[in-house]
Amino acid sequence: MDLAINPFSSGTRLRDMIRAIRACKTAAEERAVVRRECAAIRAAISEGDQDYRHRNMAKLMFIHMLGYPTHFGQMECLKLIAAAGFPEKRIGYLGLMLLLDERQEVLMLVTNSLKQDLNHSNQFIVGLALCALGNICSAEMARDLAPEVERLLQNRDPNTKKKAALCSIRIVRKVPDLAENFMSAAASLLKEKHHGVLISAVQLCTELCKASTEALEYLRKNCLEGLVRILRDVSNSSYAPEYDVAGITDPFLHIRVLKLMRTLGQGDADCSEYINDILAQVSTKTESNKNAGNAILYECVETIMGIEATSGLRVLAINILGRFLSNRDNNIRYVALNMLMKAIAVDTQAVQRHRATILECVKDADVSIRKRALELVYLLVNDTNVKPLTKELVDYLEVSDQDFKEDLTAKICSIVEKFSQDKLWYLDQMFRVLSLAGNYVKDDVWHALVVLMSNASELQGYSVRSLYKALLACGEQESLVRVAVWCIGEYGEMLVNNISMLDMEEPITVTESDAVDAVEVVLKRYSADVTTRAMCLVSLLKLSSRFPPTSERIKEIVAQNKGNTVLELQQRSIEFSSIIQRHQSIKSSLLERMPVLDEANYLVKRAASTQATVSSVKSAPAVTPGGQPKLPNGVAKPPAAPLADLLDLSSDDTPVTTSAPTTAPNDFLQDLLGIDLTDSSPAGGAPSTSTDILMDLLSIGSTPVQNGPPTSNFIPPGIETKPVAVTPQVVDLLDGLSSSTPLPDENAAYPTITAFQSATLRITFSFKKQPRKPQETTINATFTNLATTTFTDFVFQAAVPKFIQLRLDPASSSTLPASGNGSVTQSLSVTNNQHGQKPLAMRIRMSYKVNGEDRLEQGQISNFPAGL
Repeated sequence: MDLAINPFSSGTRLRDMIRAIRACKTAAEERAVVRRECAAIRAAISEGDQDYRHRNMAKLMFIHMLGYPTHFGQMECLKLIAAAGFPEKRIGYLGLMLLLDERQEVLMLVTNSLKQDLNHSNQFIVGLALCALGNICSAEMARDLAPEVERLLQNRDPNTKKKAALCSIRIVRKVPDLAENFMSAAASLLKEKHHGVLISAVQLCTELCKASTEALEYLRKNCLEGLVRILRDVSNSSYAPEYDVAGITDPFLHIRVLKLMRTLGQGDADCSEYINDILAQVSTKTESNKNAGNAILYECVETIMGIEATSGLRVLAINILGRFLSNRDNNIRYVALNMLMKAIAVDTQAVQRHRATILECVKDADVSIRKRALELVYLLVNDTNVKPLTKELVDYLEVSDQDFKEDLTAKICSIVEKFSQDKLWYLDQMFRVLSLAGNYVKDDVWHALVVLMSNASELQGYSVRSLYKALLACGEQESLVRVAVWCIGEYGEMLVNNISMLDMEEPITVTESDAVDAVEVVLKRYSADVTTRAMCLVSLLKLSSRFPPTSERIKEIVAQNKGNTVLELQQRSIEFSSIIQRHQSIKSSLLERMPVLDEANYLVKRAASTQATVSSVKSAPAVTPGGQPKLPNGVAKPPAAPLADLLDLSSDDTPVTTSAPTTAPNDFLQDLLGIDLTDSSPAGGAPSTSTDILMDLLSIGSTPVQNGPPTSNFIPPGIETKPVAVTPQVVDLLDGLSSSTPLPDENAAYPTITAFQSATLRITFSFKKQPRKPQETTINATFTNLATTTFTDFVFQAAVPKFIQLRLDPASSSTLPASGNGSVTQSLSVTNNQHGQKPLAMRIRMSYKVNGEDRLEQGQISNFPAGL
């Protein structure tokens, strides 16, 4: 605003101040200039200077925009507003809108001035008051001044009507109860010709619909005809330079009217039917080669999808989105994909017609379009099109960017698992995905594949041959390597002897030495991957039983890891070498093929784990790190749901036979693996086993106390934890294979064990038996803080299988001193209802705070002394 032409201002002084501020080279110089000016303005205010009040206010507004405090000039705004002339009022209202907001108490003093100006004979002063009220109106001001604004909606001047409508929007937002006062006036404004008034009126109607259901019903009855007329007139109007945008008449009014139509037609069949024709007309007549036209078409599609439109109109809308997908503008394609994801819930068949175009978008150069198109393709998959769509995606997986492979692989695996009805097709697709992007396949996906192969006896030979060929061709894909190594170990004889050949297969020549070579190459290639190397050692051990001539060679390969620095590999190497060298008589029984895994049980567990993860992401409860409410130590029975997740030992549900264990060879396998292979099924049925066998044999470079599902699945989101480094107890699993170990005497002393140890926390257990109650044990737990910071709010929780009863007594304290300077003790009472048949097992969870930050650690204990 140029104040030089204002007879009540001295523009030179304002310009001089601006020039002086801009000439400052440092922030300190600028602050000095502003301080001088603010001091001069304060002096003028205290002296009651009226001649330069407007100029001082203009200077204050500039200083305010620079970020300096100007609250001392607020009363000057009110004085200028109360002046009689337009120039003073203009500066006063501008200062009011800049220097004050609705939270300032001084704003109450301006209400009377606003009321007078709203009733002023000068339309420009009325406009100033409406503009100020629309920007800073509070709820109290809205109630006081609503009648004046409502009256101005019937003013003759279009600009006044427009500003009154915009001011009414602010009033309705602040006080929704006043919506009924503006309903009839807003409806009458839709008959105006001036586009500015129409846009303001349409926006006011939209706001009224949001504020009141009564207003929504009123406008449905009284506004639809006017809205249809406006849209028809604007669509059919000839060239009007005043409203033309890229050859389209007033696209802004188009879009506002379409949004209001969507609000009115949503959930109302009669209203939707009334506007169907005009929506079809706009959809067909609007040009799509201009951005303004595309904006109108997109809004029209949104409206069609948001109301109770006819099926033909929906197809028309989806076809418009299909044309958008062929547009060269990335933004248009992206919004089209977003809209199609909503439309698929309304009319799937219409979206399916554009499947080819959507698939092309999956290959787009823009990563945002690729991801959105992939999500849309995932929604389009059904039982009839799953095979062609999967083929397209897998073919693209071969040439896709590395950054996109992870998302693409996850979607393909999900599609194959969800829609596969043919096990052979499922295996083929998964083998190809493993070959192309095995490094991006998640563990639970290839675990599910292993479970399926275990159950598909007729396809085991085909699987091992396919994986062997894939391993030779794509040996750098980690998940492929693990599945192939496991399969070769289990079904190696089928590979060598071409057993269970399918009609489409061609025989391959693989010797026993070739099979061992393949595993040996993997063992050397993945020297840094503990999981893969552990699986290779298990596979070699099984091949030594399948192929006796290679036994000596395998023994040499396995023995190379006896000095490995990784305890898991070292222990496996020593024990496996012992099996090959010293236990030939039981080796064949010990290394029999893995029992058929319970596929249904695995899928249920996997689904439950996924659901728990999704639920924890959706709602982060305000509880302690363990996912439970804050409770003192020694809670008799912690909440069931978290402990079920913590424990997850459902395999103990099966009853255990009370007969003495036999000395059959299978018992050696039972003793070695620590699993119950007792046949609890009806006569002739398969033995009941759990998929925990799979997790045991695929165990992952973890120590024996860490076997079981990964603990990371049970940590609530947002909790930062450190890896639990548990001190392992080296157990000779082969000790006593030829003789049974008697149960220890109930009065025998039991050694103290380190139950858990990490970088920050150590837990030791000492044991005491109750006289003449061998099944009952008292455990005294001692907690020691190894970190240099004190732990507060310490809570210890434990979970046990169903055949064990557990009671926790209160802890001695909830604060753990730093650096081992003191400890906390807590007593646990354990009753083993299957004493002598099953050993104790326990999962533990510790939550505490470090400097106010929540921490969580957890682990599994299975190294209890025998006889507990």
